[in-house]
This record gives sequence, structure tokens and C-alpha cells, in this order.
Amino acid sequence: ILDAYEGAFATDPTSAFGGIIAFNRPLDKRTAEAILQRQFLEVLLAPVVEDDAIPVLATKKNVRVLRTAASEEKSANPQQRILEYKGVTGGILVQGRDVGAVQKDELKIATRRAPTDREMADLLFAWKVVKFVKSNAIVYCKDGRTLGIGAGQMSRVYSARIAAIKAADENLSLRDSVMASDAFFPFRDGIDAAAEHGITAVIQPGGSVRDEEVIESANEHGIAMVFTGMRHFRH
Repeated sequence: ILDAYEGAFATDPTSAFGGIIAFNRPLDKRTAEAILQRQFLEVLLAPVVEDDAIPVLATKKNVRVLRTAASEEKSANPQQRILEYKGVTGGILVQGRDVGAVQKDELKIATRRAPTDREMADLLFAWKVVKFVKSNAIVYCKDGRTLGIGAGQMSRVYSARIAAIKAADENLSLRDSVMASDAFFPFRDGIDAAAEHGITAVIQPGGSVRDEEVIESANEHGIAMVFTGMRHFRH
């Protein structure tokens, strides 16, 4: 769990100041010590905090430690839809929560080249990450860690560029990494921008009227691209 924390922190240490850290595994003493030595934070979440980690965390009186429940995707009744509520002027909007996930055998290979096993593992990881990034969202990943995130832009290509800038700011090379997009690419420019930084594979929903143009760009750059058939589009 310490390795996972260190990889996440290295992606964007500037933005980590005063942040929230969530774990999906028990938080141990060694990781708690590393966190408090490295950064200022507000909240820690974990399913379990090991006994010897509690005194370490208690040395920082303003850190709130929350124990999370089991993942609702695993524990919820599959017949019961999880709902989200958004307030708007004069009422509320109700929609089902995005609990969608894809498996390797559900992906459609859209390009002449199929992803390698390493690329496929990173693509599936990147797809999990991009689900939680505000749209328009682009994520670059390699070897099971995030390298750059572009979030909340009006233009998808700008999210791709910002994700690359964030990686460069932390001296993280994008060569041979993969890219995930939470919704389809409306133009080929997002693929072209990624290719400039050495991205080798892309995962995206597909479904644009310009899919053929986007696929052509990927083929020109030797990029493998797969379609999920579902989008995330977090707002």
C-alpha cells in the first residue's frame, strides 16, 4: 500500500497539499508515517486502520480519519440501482450512479494493431481511473500508475494537452504509456496530441460520427485503440 501511495503522490505532489487520501486496503503504520512526513493533509479514508497506525495519525490533531464501508459495487444488491441526486433550480435531478466496468473480452479492437498484454493491463487500469475524473477527462498511465490527468476542460484535446503538461511538470515521461478518455473523441486532434508524447494505446467509448477519422489517426501513429461501448462523463 505504501508503493501505491508513493506512486500516486509522485503524479502530482503540488496538488496533494491539503488533500484527501483514500485507500482500498488497510492503512499500516509505515504508510501513515510516510504520509505525515511528506505532506499536509486534511482527511484519510481506509476500510481498516491498523492498531499501530492510530497513534501515528493521532499526532496530527487536525487530520480526520474515516473508516469506509465495503465497496458498494461489490456489496450492493445487484437488483437495486444506486441513485445520485443533483440539486437544480426548482428541483432535483435523479440518475443511476456510474458503476459500469469493462473486462478485456468486452473491448472492441478498433485499430489494425491490437494492444500488447502490458498495454491492455494499463488500459484497464486507466479506464478505472478516468471514471472518477471530471469530464472532459483524459488520463495517461503506465505500469499500473497514473502519470498525468487532464480534467474539467470544455475541449477534450485541451484535457489531453493539460494531462501531458502535468506529467512534464513532474518529470514523468509519457513514452510508451496509454491514454484513457471518458467519452469519445469528436475529432482526431486528441489522438494526434497524445502521439506527440509517445502514447502507444488508447481506451475510449467510441461512438463519434468521426470514429473513422479518429481510427485513421491512431493507425497512422501505430497506436492500438479499443472501444468500451460505454462512457463515464462525470459532472
